[in-house]
Amino acid sequence: MLTISADEMQRDLPNYLRLVKTGETLVITQADEPVAEVKPVAPVTHEPRPFGLCAGEFVVPDDVDAPLPDDILDAFEGR
Repeated sequence: MLTISADEMQRDLPNYLRLVKTGETLVITQADEPVAEVKPVAPVTHEPRPFGLCAGEFVVPDDVDAPLPDDILDAFEGR
């Protein structure tokens, strides 16, 4: 953990951001009082969803692509 003043941070922001990217945590001080902590963001890992995750939980009817009844179509159209 590295402690630096806000003035130091402003003078060389790109260098301090590089340090954070390498894993360093910075404590920013103002008037010798800690005011903030800057640390690297944990990488987000997105694993693909497993195939067949919801298998057996519902049944898709054979007429899933059949036209809707007129009263439901009218409701969608505000009639």
